[in-house]
Amino acid sequence: MPRIHAPNAVEVKQHPREFSLLRQLTTGEEIDASLLAEYVKLYGSDPAKQPNGEMSFSEFASLFAKPASSRGASASDPATNCLGWAAKEAGKPLEPFAFDRRPVGPHDIRIQIAFAGICHSDVHQARDEWGGSLFPMVPGHEIAGIVTEVGSEVTAFAPGDRAGVGCMVDSCRACSFCAPPRCEEQFCAKCVYTYNSKHADGSLAHGGYSTHLVVRDCFALRLPSNLPLDETAPLMCAGITVYSPMKTFGLDKPGMKIGVVGLGGLGHMAVKLGKGLGLHVTVISTSPGKKEEAIKVLGADAFIVSKNEEEMKALANSLDGIIDTVSAQHDLGALVGLLKVDGKLVLVGVPDKPMALPQAAIIFKRCTIAGSLIGSIQQTQEMLDLCGEKGIGSMVERIPIEKVNEAYERMIKSDVRYRFVIDIQGSLIN
Repeated sequence: MPRIHAPNAVEVKQHPREFSLLRQLTTGEEIDASLLAEYVKLYGSDPAKQPNGEMSFSEFASLFAKPASSRGASASDPATNCLGWAAKEAGKPLEPFAFDRRPVGPHDIRIQIAFAGICHSDVHQARDEWGGSLFPMVPGHEIAGIVTEVGSEVTAFAPGDRAGVGCMVDSCRACSFCAPPRCEEQFCAKCVYTYNSKHADGSLAHGGYSTHLVVRDCFALRLPSNLPLDETAPLMCAGITVYSPMKTFGLDKPGMKIGVVGLGGLGHMAVKLGKGLGLHVTVISTSPGKKEEAIKVLGADAFIVSKNEEEMKALANSLDGIIDTVSAQHDLGALVGLLKVDGKLVLVGVPDKPMALPQAAIIFKRCTIAGSLIGSIQQTQEMLDLCGEKGIGSMVERIPIEKVNEAYERMIKSDVRYRFVIDIQGSLIN
């Protein structure tokens, strides 16, 4: 087996991408030769190089040397230290964009990004479909990578650790939402989102479609060592978006019966996480063709077609709760009919127009219709730990950064199973 000498801090700073690749191959010094060959083929410039024996880190790094990606209009700016892809204005295709990340402060960590998931909200915000978008915008809040540098006061992370970032990167850390016992930073009035937001100093926050991220340590998440990083990235948003309502609304007790409406990026994670919690999960979909995959691949216990009156009637009054992931107009009254008395229907999808509220159905069931917004850092870490324990990852389709605009169009057509993930380390070279 090839043996790689551990790099020093200077070498890590000079070759953060290559250090990240090394840590994905091993946590020690020995690497399986076949796995190294696979990585050289995927991420190197010369797949014919097949090293054996002992090598220095610089020799290892040379296996993965690749020409830098285009820096776009900022190519003449020598000060920029980060390369990403950005929407320069609403509705325009994303393109290369060079910019500066702040230096690592005492409480910061630097994450070399390996993979970044694409969330439907990335499309909405890059196209200013919700209003208030800030440009230039580097999207991406499903981030997974390797720590390459830590600040002097950081104790929870060390260089080489797996780390992720979700939908937020800072808050006031002192208000009633941020402080214990709530610890729900997502509701802080000064919450700074990972992108399309402003830091306290007024600078724009840029997201994960980029080579690296500098973030305060308390907003970084420890990633399971047994899950592939590409399958882990979507957990930062898609995973926590459906896990949080299960926990918050008490729909997490083994044996409880829940329904999952929609089988896309959010829905497939709701099925997986529901089964991880020991729930009986029924998928409710408009697409009969998804039944086999829902049950045989994702592990759902049952599947019904919402347009089939007989199937809906058979499921009536049987569910403790429903996680509704659909972002299009649909009949809430029909879903309420599936709930037991005191059941809970939790909405996590955002349709473009308000939906009719079935007051009579709600009253006679004494049911709750609620909404849910991602989850706290604490709850997200809890979800990640469960995923590590149960081996739960997202089903993903990897793409290079150059195909991000195509992926946006395909996502709108629901042409993905079930989450696009950008292979940052393979296609965005600084």
